[in-house]
Amino acid sequence: MEKDIAHVLVDLRDPKETEKGFIPGAVSIPANELAVAKDTFPADKSAPIILYANQLDEQAFKTVRNWGYKDTAVLNGGIDAWIKDGGKIEKGKPGTTISYLPKPRPGEISIDEFKARAETGAQDKIILDVRDADEAMYGMLKGAVNIPAGQIKDRLRDIPKDKEIIAYCMTGLRAESAYDDLKESGYKTRFLNALIQIDKDGKYEITKK
Repeated sequence: MEKDIAHVLVDLRDPKETEKGFIPGAVSIPANELAVAKDTFPADKSAPIILYANQLDEQAFKTVRNWGYKDTAVLNGGIDAWIKDGGKIEKGKPGTTISYLPKPRPGEISIDEFKARAETGAQDKIILDVRDADEAMYGMLKGAVNIPAGQIKDRLRDIPKDKEIIAYCMTGLRAESAYDDLKESGYKTRFLNALIQIDKDGKYEITKK
């Protein structure tokens, strides 16, 4: 929400209870009506789906996950934990129609530009492989530097600050985490938000998520 990343937030509680207070941007789909609401969810199966109620609803999670939405999550602790943590709420009737309009995440580099940088290189840029070392040993992009995402903050001295850092991993998740750490430390940086497979010869295939 802070990064304005497109997502679908679903309040699974009874509508009367939801009207007393819901998370901004949530749509109301009661748990007992979720199964028949399948066709109202985004056609894009990569859409992040976040579900919440008063307590963990494992069945709702399984239902949505089985529809093919791999980026499905349940808000830990539900609405009570959200309020306790200082989260804002709205009162009244929430929306009931899902609207999902994906847009590039902050710092995201396009697949075409990433390919161009990876294939031609540039003196003012570094391609940073943020996968774990045991993953990288099976194949890396030519000219890339490997620093696992979890080590970024401890190895800033190894990363030139006068160059743009373009991070990648297998799915984009760790690359975005590395982007956040680098951005916070004052680096000029972007990341690849896509699926990438690399063989031992450095040949690669990138697939949009």
